[in-house]
Amino acid sequence: MASNREFVYRRLHSLLGVVPIGLFLVVHLTVNHYATGGADSFNKAANFMESLPFLRVLEWIMIFLPILYHAIYGLYIAFTSSSNVGRLGFFRNWMYVIQRITGVITLIFIAWHVWETRIAMAFGTPLNFQMMHDILSSPFMFGFYVVGIIAAIFHFSNGLWSFMVSWGITVTPRSQKISTYVTLAIFVILSIIGVQSLLAFV
Repeated sequence: MASNREFVYRRLHSLLGVVPIGLFLVVHLTVNHYATGGADSFNKAANFMESLPFLRVLEWIMIFLPILYHAIYGLYIAFTSSSNVGRLGFFRNWMYVIQRITGVITLIFIAWHVWETRIAMAFGTPLNFQMMHDILSSPFMFGFYVVGIIAAIFHFSNGLWSFMVSWGITVTPRSQKISTYVTLAIFVILSIIGVQSLLAFV
């Protein structure tokens, strides 16, 4: 019975990491990339997202609660699972370790980002280009955001590879090798988009 619950918990953890959290990450990066077109371009995109009907309900159901579960169970996995890096050194074992490290970094980054944006908005600070410019004007915060965004993108991209394996989408060595290249390409493309957005804000 306990093993069945563990199986369900892990499957749910994996699924939420891709849908809806992974999709939200892609949408969030896309909206932020409008900053490369200037302040007006970003403000229009941000205002459109903020004007969506039932936004707060959607945020809790599709973003905050899934992230909370994924984070809590992810920490459990990170601190209770073991790898064979020291003994075997396989590529996938290293990806496993980096996945856990980036998960912790991403959690810290998300918590801080929510504090600086959503909490600030609750106290009346408008979500616009100027908000992000002010945040990223500090070299330390800019570096923190670069690390945080790249960690989040890696965690999603590598997690997508694990998702396809655990859900039986890629079951052969050849399909898993192909998915490695695909998820690596996703990581590179999204990282470029993320860093370009940060640079646009400053």
